[in-house]
Amino acid sequence: MFFSGDPTTRKRVDLGGRSSKERDRQKLLEQTRLERNRRLWLRQQNSAALKIQKYFRGRKVVEVERAKVREQFYKTYGKHCHHVDRHCFGPDSEFLRQLIFFVNAWNMNDFSVLVETCRLIQHFVRESGDVVELFAGTDYLSNHSLVVYRLKRLSFACIQAIHHNRNKLKDQLLMTGEEPSASTAILLQALVLILDPKLPWACKTVGYLLQRNVFSLFREVILTAKENINAKGSFGKVSALEHVLACMVSHVGQSPCICTNVDPQWSFSFQILTIPFLWKKFPYLKEVFASRSLTQYYTNQMALCVQNHANVLPTDMLNEFPGYACILGNILETTGAALSQPDCSFEMALDLAAVTTYLLEALPPIKSSSRESSTVGEDDMIIGDESVEIVLDDNLQQQITNAIDSRFLVQLTNVLFGGISTAHGSHNEGPDDKEVAAVAAACAFLHVTFNTLPLERIMTVLAYRTELVPVLWNFMKRCHENQKWSSLPERFSYLLGDAPGWLLPLSVFCPVYKHMLMIVDNEEFYEQEKPLSLKDVRCLIVILRQALWQILWVNPSAHPSSGKFISYTSGHKKHPVEAIQSRVGTVASELLSQLQDWNNRRQFTPPSDFHADGVNDYFISQQAVTEGTKAHDILKQAPFLIPFTSRVKIFTSQLASVRQRQEAHGVFTRNRFRIRRDHILEDAYNQMSALSEEDLRGLIRVTFVNEFGVEEPGIDGGGIFKDFMENITRAAFDVQYGLFKETADHLLYPNPGSGMIHEQHLQFFHFLGSLLAKAMFEGILVDMPFATFFLSKLKQKYNYLNDLPSLDPELYRHLIFLKHYKEDISELELYFVIVNNEYGEQTEEELLPGGKNIRVTNENVITFIHLVSNHRLNFQIRQQSTHFLRGFQQLMRKEWIDMFNEHELQLLISGSLDSLDVDDLRQNTNYAGGYHGEHYVIDMFWEVLKSFSLENQKKFLKFVTGCSRGPLLGFKYLEPLFCIQRAAGSASEEALDRLPTSATCMNLLKLPPYGSKEQLETKLLYAINADAGFDLS
Repeated sequence: MFFSGDPTTRKRVDLGGRSSKERDRQKLLEQTRLERNRRLWLRQQNSAALKIQKYFRGRKVVEVERAKVREQFYKTYGKHCHHVDRHCFGPDSEFLRQLIFFVNAWNMNDFSVLVETCRLIQHFVRESGDVVELFAGTDYLSNHSLVVYRLKRLSFACIQAIHHNRNKLKDQLLMTGEEPSASTAILLQALVLILDPKLPWACKTVGYLLQRNVFSLFREVILTAKENINAKGSFGKVSALEHVLACMVSHVGQSPCICTNVDPQWSFSFQILTIPFLWKKFPYLKEVFASRSLTQYYTNQMALCVQNHANVLPTDMLNEFPGYACILGNILETTGAALSQPDCSFEMALDLAAVTTYLLEALPPIKSSSRESSTVGEDDMIIGDESVEIVLDDNLQQQITNAIDSRFLVQLTNVLFGGISTAHGSHNEGPDDKEVAAVAAACAFLHVTFNTLPLERIMTVLAYRTELVPVLWNFMKRCHENQKWSSLPERFSYLLGDAPGWLLPLSVFCPVYKHMLMIVDNEEFYEQEKPLSLKDVRCLIVILRQALWQILWVNPSAHPSSGKFISYTSGHKKHPVEAIQSRVGTVASELLSQLQDWNNRRQFTPPSDFHADGVNDYFISQQAVTEGTKAHDILKQAPFLIPFTSRVKIFTSQLASVRQRQEAHGVFTRNRFRIRRDHILEDAYNQMSALSEEDLRGLIRVTFVNEFGVEEPGIDGGGIFKDFMENITRAAFDVQYGLFKETADHLLYPNPGSGMIHEQHLQFFHFLGSLLAKAMFEGILVDMPFATFFLSKLKQKYNYLNDLPSLDPELYRHLIFLKHYKEDISELELYFVIVNNEYGEQTEEELLPGGKNIRVTNENVITFIHLVSNHRLNFQIRQQSTHFLRGFQQLMRKEWIDMFNEHELQLLISGSLDSLDVDDLRQNTNYAGGYHGEHYVIDMFWEVLKSFSLENQKKFLKFVTGCSRGPLLGFKYLEPLFCIQRAAGSASEEALDRLPTSATCMNLLKLPPYGSKEQLETKLLYAINADAGFDLS
């Protein structure tokens, strides 16, 4: 570098913001920390090496010492124990001390010595019959510590020897103790002698074995022997292994037992009961375990630990045999016997319900082979971070479903509810702790059972053979009246958390009571007031309404219409509270809908009792029509919470929206049809049946041709089409045409024999469905009273026994007679067949495969009654109803129709059957041509119209609007509003001689200024009864 002329040195600046000294200090600290860690690691490494070396040297010294003792043993007693006598087993002998010191299960010579020792024990015991004297001599008390120590070590050595050599001896593992040459049988039989519960050392010996986790060794032995269960010599006899397990199982939990509790992971419950189909292998052990005291002890132990230790269940089986499913199947198979005993305790039933509830909750849904399946969708079980679909073995599924049979359900509910009164006593006090515990246990168990098992096998049993419904209702009623729902016990907190106490009882009560209502007949419900009084039913409606409002509006947990439950995690559902809430939302809605049907048949409570309090105009106009909102979800799942008139407004607004949307996109096409009045159905079918769905939504204009072949005057602005719709529906649904029949109450339903009259009857039904939908789409009311069971088909619902009176009251009476028949029904010679009689042609159909050979008995009469009802109400008209529904759904969406029940649907179609509200019409009428509301002619007109009969009022309405029925919500919704126009400018005699005329497309009446009331009445009656088509328009 050259000198620059500047004697000063430039200061170096660190742009990092820290001085170099600070950077060096941080580096030094980091290096120091690393050195310290390295030294610590070296010390730990050296320490570990010293421990390993110490352990190795110790084991080596022990092995050397064992070898010396083994050699000495052979010299003293012989390699095959030739020099052993009964005194060698006494406390003063070195025989057992040396044997238990050197014996090694891996050494085959030691194994042989152990087997020979056990053989000698059995031999000497058979000779003397005294086991205690053999090992302790004449003074057990002074030698008991030594004896117990030796026998504990000897017992464990025998189990270790069997476990280590299980693969070599797998053909012998399940042999009986009668096999003299089987080494495993000899070892196990010696264990049976030593572990006899009557012996003084039994408790300490079993306790020692439990601490050494012998049940895990037994588990591996049993699984090894699994494929050899039918090996020669074992079938039909009690194996020695089974005897050993029975000794240990029957000892633990008994009154003299002082064994310390072991880790649940290594217990009998977790290690042995998780073996699939355990009782098929060990039927004798099943008998021992099924005793009340043992079942109660083990059930209580599992109830205390199963929730906290479910993650340590063995996982050494295939995925189709999960531990929780195997333990559930084995428990259920044995607890029935304990429940059936008269001294079965309430506490045991609580524990059993808690255990089975938790294990059932972990199961994936078990599908039914019949039509009805589990209410839960198919979910996957999540283990760790991977989603693995769990599919249970078919035989394991069968074991579980067979165990939860009618007998088990009856026994469990009887024990739980045995001390609970269902009498209608004082409700001032809420349920006591015992009742709360019983209700919680029963409801938790049944809730997960409903979600897991097929329902058709258990619902009838719960409804008619248990006290479930009256007990639950009594509980819920008192809680409701006291406005305090008892919180459920902590053991079920994983199901409910801090959810309200009414959720779980309702999740069980609703489906069971709903099932009862399917079987109850009208006399029982209305007259006998069974199963609940009508007063109680009214109270139930309030409870259900409030619960639904809470679930769907106040505190919605998830989308209620999803219909799927949550995935499984770590043995139970991830969000069980949301699952129960969703479940209650569904079942409560179904039950409340069914109660509304009963109320429609015969009113026992005001319709407003079904309406929620929080529904207002904003709810109706803004929220309910917006998809994804809570109000919209309520409209889909529980529409009855919204008043009928509000739902009609929503329905009409949706129709108007669709029509406007279609018009805006120019989709509507104009279709003109020329219809002969005397061939209206044929012409309409030929011209309209070919229309597409878009064409049906569009404007349709009609020109009528009278009987002389002349087109009627008048331009169709909508009024002629309304007249056409009313006339064609009257013609098409006329019973004379053969497509429909009438009930005794003159209600229409499809003719089951329509195919015998019309070859294309199904195409006609499709056309009629689209025709009815078009009338509803355009807001045209038609006077067609349909039977309720047929309207159910438009909602895609099944009909049941209680719908039969409207179709065939005589058949209904006969079936009810059979239902209540007290004598032997088989003597009536009835079979599962039904005779159809259509137009004089009789045909016989079987209600079940081979039904003509199945006699109706007292046991199957309920099935027979419902099969007959199903045949008449569903099966006979299935084709006609299906095609009618297809045509109907071309214009009417399912979600629109689902907003209404059958009674309300009839009002949508035909309007109210009440008389025409003349005052409402007057309040919503416009005037033109000089008329006004106070004009004398107008006053006369309204007086005349009020004096008309209902029939003439309907004719007048059709004359001026084209339809004989007014708008469903009143004439305020008539479009355009009704108008009365002066027909003549002067009151001349020629003008007053004219008849009133109308323009139905404008809802307009052209009324001359008649001078008298009598003249106005005469002219008006002539006009509306002339039946001149549109010649007077």
